[in-house]
Amino acid sequence: MTIKDQPTIPLNDQDTPPHMVQPVPPKTAKQSRMQAIANSAAFAFAMIEQGGSSLYSTLALQVTDVEVLRIVLSIGGTEVDHFGVWQDTAANAVEPPLAGLKDPETGTLFPNLKAQHHDTTRPNNIFPRPCEFINKDLPDCSIVRPTLSQDGGAMAAVKFLTGTGLFKGQSSAFFAAATQLAQAADAAVRGL
Repeated sequence: MTIKDQPTIPLNDQDTPPHMVQPVPPKTAKQSRMQAIANSAAFAFAMIEQGGSSLYSTLALQVTDVEVLRIVLSIGGTEVDHFGVWQDTAANAVEPPLAGLKDPETGTLFPNLKAQHHDTTRPNNIFPRPCEFINKDLPDCSIVRPTLSQDGGAMAAVKFLTGTGLFKGQSSAFFAAATQLAQAADAAVRGL
């Protein structure tokens, strides 16, 4: 499924009127709009936490201070946990009774992935799946995310999040600072 140009927070009180009853499944267009915004937020959080699980694993291989290593490893574990929780929460948006929900303003559809009967699109697929890991000579292994800088490092995170439109409207100074910090993080070398 593709989520594009779909808000993840209410844009105004017309989008999500205060004190509106929100039954599951929604019954009115306004209730569908509110649910679609909530569904999009759940997917966005899972996406961000997924990237964080790569970023902190990658950074852990580069830090030079033991105290910083402890911090980075602690945050990384939290990111992995948050990813599983948000992935499971997002799955609720594509299972009955919410499956098939369509945002009446953007047309974004949250299909019933469970009805597709594919293991790879099973909504409650929150655990890593066996896949090729590092090289073809090793057996398949369950991993969460890549740990090479070019795939999961700070610049990869900045490029990905920028590409999603998350930073839309930020100044050029913001992008310059984010890029400079990310490049410095990726350039760090662990001293032994």
